[in-house]
Amino acid sequence: MVQCALRFTTTAPKTVLLTVFIFLAGFFTLHGQQPFARMVTDELGRKMDVPDNLKRVVSLAPSTTEIIFALGKEDLLKGVSRFSDFPAAAKKLPRVGSYVHLDLERIVALKPDLCIGIKDGNPIAVVRKLEHLGIPVYAVDPKNLNAVLETIIQLGKLLGADQKAHTIVSDLRARVERVKSMVATSSIKPRVFFQIGVLPIVSAGTETYIHELIVMAGGRNLAEGPVPYPRYSREQVLGLSPDVLMITSMARGASFEGVKKQWSKWPSMPAVRNNHIFLMDSNLCDRPTPRLIDGLEHVAKAIHPELFKEKP
Repeated sequence: MVQCALRFTTTAPKTVLLTVFIFLAGFFTLHGQQPFARMVTDELGRKMDVPDNLKRVVSLAPSTTEIIFALGKEDLLKGVSRFSDFPAAAKKLPRVGSYVHLDLERIVALKPDLCIGIKDGNPIAVVRKLEHLGIPVYAVDPKNLNAVLETIIQLGKLLGADQKAHTIVSDLRARVERVKSMVATSSIKPRVFFQIGVLPIVSAGTETYIHELIVMAGGRNLAEGPVPYPRYSREQVLGLSPDVLMITSMARGASFEGVKKQWSKWPSMPAVRNNHIFLMDSNLCDRPTPRLIDGLEHVAKAIHPELFKEKP
């Protein structure tokens, strides 16, 4: 935070006082700072000054947009990244490019007090330019489900929604524990193949949210391994003989029905034979937001439908 050692006296000419005032006001506007700020540390360990009274925030990723809405702080949002599509109100906000191709000029034109971004995706060159212009960029870096919950807590603290954040996280943790306790009653771990997209066939390795959801939901991820998103041929998938086949894609409707129809030609696959092919909403499985818990519940019901049947 900038400090000024100038001393004002009643004998100074009014024009001098006015000039100094204009200079200081221009300085703080230029650098995106306010005289009253607080020091915060983001999830990358970077320290920065942010205004005490935030009024204009730009979200640089769909996940951070979603969390800000969940915290009830959407009134602060003056701009969001291109694919910020949840909740519906987020679609009405000005766009600042996709999270991997940010539009610096659009961001600056919105005059944000603060930008909130994500480590994996936001280009570091744009982040540095924003910081050079005096616009702080608070970065989050949620690597797993627990880290997502911690991110919600930290953003709640940053945006003045601390109590709301703790309430959300408490509810989400309770839902996670419910799923864990239910799947723990079964000794069976169905073999799951999670297909991402249509062509090529891509799945999810160990270091992904999808793997964590499958394991937590009581299944075995057939694509586990060091490669985050390995590719497979149709023959390889058939050779894995999955009990459950989940398919997620941005293109649904007719495209999904076509994929399902293609797999239906192979009744030797247990997932086909038992009609255990499911379409999953991609945003519930790989976007680090509160909706990951929705994804967990959907995955658990697909893997262990017998545990989630409605009681008569």
